[in-house]
Formats: sequence, structure tokens, C-alpha cells
Amino acid sequence: MSLPRFHVPEKLAPGSQLRLPDNAATHASRALRMQVGHEAILFNGDGNDYLCTLTSVGKHEVNVKISSVLVNERESPLRITLAQAISTGDRMDFSIQKSVELGVTAIQPIASQRSMVKLSGERAEKRREHWQNVVISACEQSGRAIVPEVSAPLSLSDWLVRNTAPQLRLTLSPVAEQCLHQLAKPETDICLLIGAEGGLTQDEITLASQHGFIPVRLGQRILRTETAPIAAISAIQTLWGDFSA
Repeated sequence: MSLPRFHVPEKLAPGSQLRLPDNAATHASRALRMQVGHEAILFNGDGNDYLCTLTSVGKHEVNVKISSVLVNERESPLRITLAQAISTGDRMDFSIQKSVELGVTAIQPIASQRSMVKLSGERAEKRREHWQNVVISACEQSGRAIVPEVSAPLSLSDWLVRNTAPQLRLTLSPVAEQCLHQLAKPETDICLLIGAEGGLTQDEITLASQHGFIPVRLGQRILRTETAPIAAISAIQTLWGDFSA
């Protein structure tokens, strides 16, 4: 049985003692009913796991002592950025959660022309923080010790201007001339651009292609905005990543 995992956003080291964050303490004491002497795994995003033992458990406070550091080897050999157009309801949360489980390393929310949710200012930052918590929960569940960063939402045009890193840039289209498996294994990072409900507009598709995005086909069916990143990332991991290991 795997040990419970908790994200602790601070420096961790063997021998140190600390208080778990409130949300982690509540989950440990109330949901999991953990007791003094029980073990858990802590992680802070540095790529390592830290084995700890609970030293005190109260209704609102849980203290632990770290006993050792463990190398975490659950990261994919691929570095994948998901540029996901903002979708409505739980669809965005679902896309982010599952993409983290599948191994993406960064998430860029895109305010596309067909995004029904419009975000700006404080509301945009609160939503970004919410999505970052979705990422953390997905890392706790999937065993990852690297926490992908959710960047602030940007329009597609603004993001394309800023995103100058060398990447294999992909977007999906059921009428694309080539399939994903026809591409050579990339020597650089990968960026996957996914539209919102209704997909990208023709202007956005043209703009993306001008910035090096290649349309690829995953079958002949049109996938929903929350299905597309899961299918594409799974296919990428199968072709070039750790799904084939």
C-alpha cells in the first residue's frame, strides 16, 4: 500500500521537523485518520520525496519529522507544455488534472476567441491559483515530485510572441494531412495547443501556423476540448515517452 503524499511548499531536509499546511493536516487527521507514528511522503517540487513520521496529531495541527530523502523517478523523459484554451465548468480542471497525471511539465491557459470564460485582473489570478491547486492535488495522487507551473492566462497572440523557446509545436485537426506517428521523435521540448469549446478560429489556426505549429491528426473524429489533450498526450507518451518503457 502506498503512503499518503502531501505537498509542503518549503525547504525540506532529513532531520527537520515541521507543521503540515492546514489543508494537508486536515486531510491527514480527518479524512485519512492518521495517528502518531504513521508515515507519509512529503514533496515540495524539487524532484525528491521526503519520508516523514507523524509526531503529533490534533484536530487542526499535524507535526512531522523527516527521516530520509528519496529519489523520485516518476517524471517523463519528455518536456511537454500544454497550451490549453480556457474552457467552462469543470472541463478546464479536468484537462489540467489529467494532463498532469500524464506527465506535462507546464500549463499555459489561453484566452482564445471562443473561450466563454473571460478572465482579467484579480479574477484571473484567483483562477490561476485554483488551477495550481488542481496541479498539486494531481501530483499528490500520481506520485510526481515535480510540480508543473500554471502560468497567468494570456491571449493566443500575446503568448505566441513571448514563447520563443525551440519546441516541436503541435495542434490537432481531424483534417490534417499527417498523423502524429509520421513525425520524427523530437530532439526539443514539445508544445501542444488545444482549443476551447468550438475549437480554434481560422484566424487563430493561421496565426499558430505562422509561429511554427504543425496540425496533426488523431483519427478522423472531432474530440471535445477536455478529451483532446488527454488523447494527444497519451499518444505522445506512447510514441516517444515512458508509456512504451
